[in-house]
Amino acid sequence: MAPPTYMGLSGKSLSTALSAICTTGFLLFGYDQGVMSGILTAPAFADVFEETRNNSTIQGVVTSIYDLGCLFGAIFVLTVGDQLGRRRAMIIGGIVMIIGTLIQITSYPGHSPLAQFIIGRIVTGIGNGMNTSTIPTYQAECSKTSNRGLLICIQGGTIAFGTLIAYWLEYGASYGPPDVVWRFPIAFQILFGVILSSAMYWLPESPRWLLTHDRLEEATKVIAAIRGYDEDSEETVTERAIILDSINASGVSGGKSTPYKALFTNGKTQHFRRMLLGASSQFMQQVGGCNAVIYFFPILCETFITPGDHNMALLLGGVNAIVYAIFATVSWFLIERVGRRKLFLWGTVGQFLSMVLAFASLIPGTRSAAIGTCVALFTYIASFGATWLPLPWLYPAEINPIMTRAKANAVSTCTNWLFNFFIVLITPVLVTKIGWGTFLFFAVLNATFIPVIYFFYPETARRSLEEIDIIFAKGNVEKISYVKAAKELPLLTDEEVEQEALRLGLIDTAARGAMKVAAQHREKDGVPVHETVERV
Repeated sequence: MAPPTYMGLSGKSLSTALSAICTTGFLLFGYDQGVMSGILTAPAFADVFEETRNNSTIQGVVTSIYDLGCLFGAIFVLTVGDQLGRRRAMIIGGIVMIIGTLIQITSYPGHSPLAQFIIGRIVTGIGNGMNTSTIPTYQAECSKTSNRGLLICIQGGTIAFGTLIAYWLEYGASYGPPDVVWRFPIAFQILFGVILSSAMYWLPESPRWLLTHDRLEEATKVIAAIRGYDEDSEETVTERAIILDSINASGVSGGKSTPYKALFTNGKTQHFRRMLLGASSQFMQQVGGCNAVIYFFPILCETFITPGDHNMALLLGGVNAIVYAIFATVSWFLIERVGRRKLFLWGTVGQFLSMVLAFASLIPGTRSAAIGTCVALFTYIASFGATWLPLPWLYPAEINPIMTRAKANAVSTCTNWLFNFFIVLITPVLVTKIGWGTFLFFAVLNATFIPVIYFFYPETARRSLEEIDIIFAKGNVEKISYVKAAKELPLLTDEEVEQEALRLGLIDTAARGAMKVAAQHREKDGVPVHETVERV
């Protein structure tokens, strides 16, 4: 019997298609993140939106209001994401982004263009907030343990490629007619939104979400299709049973929405700690200065390095985007070999040293010394792209348990967009008011991240999502740090996860689903049940 199919695909080909569409969602995210950087100071843009001309405060508002929309989108998923499902949330998110883009590009003088543009930015942000809250969870719940980190890092890394496309597209558009200068780069993102929403219509829902809503047959079909198994194979039944054990232990079965109070519980599941770990990674990503560089690189160059030369500032921004994209691929090769903790630490040190060089080069106040700031911005974006760009999208999606994963991941995304909004809003003002002190500010913040990561972030590389539950139960039961628990716990097989869950009290003997089902399956093949259990 052949595996079930979606879009005529199954197994590796279906997993590849699923990952490609998730990646498109983050390509759209990166494109929208970078598209305003060169447009904002373009004369053609200021001719339509006069309020933005030479006004750093209004420029900050126009740029950051998008992040406020993203926050609203993340809050929407936090509120109804469990009922809506991963697939439908992504479809709606893509459609909302298309609508927001259309609102932006139809702004014309004489019809309150700035107000309309801001509304469009907010609407586009809502769609992106929905996508960024949902896509990492969907990818994590559909991936194998062996490649989960790689796949989410790839989709996180494509943010940089989206930014690269935006930078160079708007650089080319800057030579066109006034309307093309800003309307075409903004309109181009509709292509990504159409691909995301239309493809997700044909792709499957997350099997873990289906099982939490007691849709057993659909979940079995999805597991078999994604893995390339027959629906009644031992592998399909065992994987489904292990997920069911995790759901039963969490108490989230029956299609019930996870109550908000569950986010603030600890005990063996450590929901609150795990939510804080995921949210703190997004907080540190934002206040470390990444979007001060990504959104405002041309403005920073024009202010400190190439005064009055807008074209050169745009060109340097394009080169910076190339560096960003190249180094964004580094994590793809290191994420499972090196692990999450070391990449977090290495990236933080690189960002800290870059910000120190940036502010130190500006203190003399000479044009030649300011070149050091340009170098520092390149080394910063290289360090960020290789580490902090993808990791905060991966870590919350895998560190949180199935009961709170959707809501906790949405909290992490809300944290991202809240502080993204704050940093993007204040950066133009900081540059105007305190100059090189802006980079000193970000250097100090990066220095404070190192002890937090070292003492509180457990390693999750090469662990199944259910295995990560064991790490926190072990730390709680044995009264040791969770970093130490992760170091001491060997990599476990599916059966060993069941045994550890029983030993640590995560599930009782009645919930030994995977072992029982596997044993029953083997008995059909003529192997007695007691022999199967002994082998386990």
